[in-house]
This record gives sequence, structure tokens and C-alpha cells, in this order.
Amino acid sequence: MFDSLSDKLQSALGDLRKRGKLDEEAISRAMREIRLALLEADVNFTVVRDFVARVREQALGEEILKSLTPGQQVVKVVHGELTNLMGEGESGLAFGRFTIILLAGLQGSGKTTTAAKLALHLRKQGRKPGLVAADLQRPAAIDQLEQLGNQIQIPVFRTETKDAVEATRSGIERAKAGGLDTVIVDTAGRLQIDEELMDELVRVRDEAKPTNVLLVLDAMTGQEAVNVAEAFHERIAFDGVILTKLDGDARGGAALSVKAITGKPIKFASTGEKVDALEVFHPDRMASRILGMGDVLTLIERAEAAVEEDEQAEMEKRLAAGQFTFDDFLKAYKMLRRMGPLQGIMKMIPGLGSQLGDVDIDEKQMGRVEAIVLSMTPQERRSPIVIDGKRRIRIANGSGTSVEQVNQLLAARKQMEKMMRELGRGKMPALPAQQAQQIPLSAGRKTGLKRKKKRAKR
Repeated sequence: MFDSLSDKLQSALGDLRKRGKLDEEAISRAMREIRLALLEADVNFTVVRDFVARVREQALGEEILKSLTPGQQVVKVVHGELTNLMGEGESGLAFGRFTIILLAGLQGSGKTTTAAKLALHLRKQGRKPGLVAADLQRPAAIDQLEQLGNQIQIPVFRTETKDAVEATRSGIERAKAGGLDTVIVDTAGRLQIDEELMDELVRVRDEAKPTNVLLVLDAMTGQEAVNVAEAFHERIAFDGVILTKLDGDARGGAALSVKAITGKPIKFASTGEKVDALEVFHPDRMASRILGMGDVLTLIERAEAAVEEDEQAEMEKRLAAGQFTFDDFLKAYKMLRRMGPLQGIMKMIPGLGSQLGDVDIDEKQMGRVEAIVLSMTPQERRSPIVIDGKRRIRIANGSGTSVEQVNQLLAARKQMEKMMRELGRGKMPALPAQQAQQIPLSAGRKTGLKRKKKRAKR
């Protein structure tokens, strides 16, 4: 989502990073470029003006101009202001003995899908959630919610009434009776804000008495999302925002403007179409991604979530021995796929995002890698050294690839085994950008990940 903005901000700050000494002219030139980059990203004009003024004031301070690394200090200032712009620190949900979460938003913002994503997220946190179908306006909205609920095995409470208030009351009562501790109420939306929508939403809110009111905003709508947020806030005073479609071709204006305009934090971000593609929004981590600094903590959390306990123990043994067979290759590949889109994972690694540049990592290429490995016999996967010329031809024919591609994969496995040995000795090998499409990254040992996570926090 932030690719264009990220490139322009990094370009604007790149010259400052290289300078041993800063003057007012250099800072003014960088501020102009930052202003243009933010405006082109569809960030609210008032927000841009205030942001640039704060950065400029701090950048011209005596402490920065006289520091040994003034350029890096300016980057630190920009990072801090970006973080403040999107909200200081993580903003979680409020929970009680029985928690009610009301979702509001326009039709098409992804509200129903977000309800299911949030329910799955809360279940992973140890809660017992249920979904209440109170969107009685959109055709098939209830059916969609039930399908999503069945997919993730979370109960959905629906009624035959056409009154949203009655549907909300009935759903909450049945959820309590069923022993659940959390319900998410999916309300109706419209293509545009109107009085009928708002009146119904107010009645549903008054009936539900929610612990949290969350506004679901489509990040693709840019500044219009901010206008929508203001209109909803005037009527229902929501507690926070869930931004959807952050994986799309949006310019980032909504994410960078909504907190400054409404004063309400972004609590979650939807980063894909799958039901598990919902993340807690961390302003500092997002600022790091925008400035090309990577996002080590999120990468570590995803890796830890992707590694099962039995896989972790086995991986630890393999790493210690410095071994890496094609069976290990497949396991690493599957773990990597559970972590999310490969392009996004690579950009979380500090320094690698800039190396990749505009390189388009082909997910289908990873599928071809899997096909080659699965075309091998168990013996070949365990002991790749037995794969001679005839076997390579057979593997290529069986996977629908060429002998050259099989040879490339065999060479990539050797490189990965070398990396595993270095990791086993406590070293962190560099991963060249050109190898990113050939070698799936291992999630690593969980104990090592925790140590890196502590270091990253410090």
C-alpha cells in the first residue's frame, strides 16, 4: 500500500543521510519533497502542513545540526512524527466479563468479512467469540456471515426478523446463554451516509450497549475515508478504526490522516483476503516500513505463529546439525506460506526491501519449486546427492519444468544448507535479493527468535 510513498520519502531523506553536515537549505529542500510525497499519497492537507512544520522545527534544532550524524537524526525525527501521526503505541480493545463489539461502516468496506477476521483473532487470544447478524439491508449479508462462521467454526446468531434492533437483542441473549464471552455485531451499511442509516445504527448501539464501537474503513478511498470517519464519529462516537484493503493499491492517505482528524486510533489492519489476514496496528512498526527500515518484530511474530511445536523441535535439531534436505525445504516453504505473501515478508527484513526495488516476486515460481520437490522420491528428498542426470530429467518431466530449473533448485538447496550451518553457529547470513525467489526463508529457532525480539525492542 505504502510503496509509492515509501520510495518518495526514502528518496527525500536519502540525501540527508549521506551528508556529514546539514544546513537550512538542505532541510528546506527535503521538507518540500516530503510535503509533495504526502500530498500525492492523498494525506489531508492540514495534516501534511502540521506534520512538515513539526519535522522542520525539530530538524533545525541545535542538537540535530551539531550532532555527529545529523542526517540520521532527521530520519529519526520523521519516524517519530509518522508514529505520532498514526497514534502513539498499540491501542487494544476493552474487555469485560461479557464483551460486545459493534462494527459500523459503509457498504463495500469489508465489514462482514472483517467481523469474521476479528472473531478468529479474538479466539486465538483465548476468547470465546460469536457473531451477530444485524445487517438486514444488504441481500445475502447474513448468508455471507454464516458461511464465514462455518469456515472458522464460530457460531453465528441470526433471526428472521426484519428489525435490526430485535436481531441484535436476540443475538446477544443467545450468545450469553451459549456460554460465550464476546460477541461481534455486524451492522448494516449504505453506499453513502444518510439519516436512515445513522438512525438505525444509533438504535442498535443503544440496544447493544457495546464495550467497543469500531469503524471499518476502506483504505482505498483515501481522504474520503476520513470524511466518512468524521460523519460517523459525530453520530456514534466510535472508539477506534479497522482499516481494510491495506494490501491493495491505496496511497495511504486514510492511514496517515484518520487519527489526526478524528483523534481515534487505528486498532487493526486487514492485510489480505484470507480470514486470518488481520493484524494489530502498530504505528511505530508501520512508520518503520514506510521509511524502508523493515519490521523485525512483526516478522518474528509471524514466524513464531507459523512454527508448530513439533516443527520447532525438529527444526532446532536440523539447524544444530547443519542439515537441510528437500523435506526440510518443503517444511520451510509451508511455514513461509503461513506467514503471508512473500513480497510483504521480504520487505519486513531490514535492508532487503530496498534491494528488491521493483522486483516482482512470483508466487507461482514458489509453486513450481514445490512441484519439483514433490516429483522426487523420498530417497531423493532425503539424500539429494543421488540425483544424477537421468533422475533430473525424470523430475523435470514429472513437475512440468525444465532440467535447468531442477539444476537451479539443487544449487539453491546447497546455498540454503550453507546458510543453515551459519545459523546453527549463531551467525546471521546475508540473503541476496536475487535469491529471494529461489530460497524460502526458514522461520528459525523459536528461542533465537525471542532473543532477537528482545534486542529489537531495545
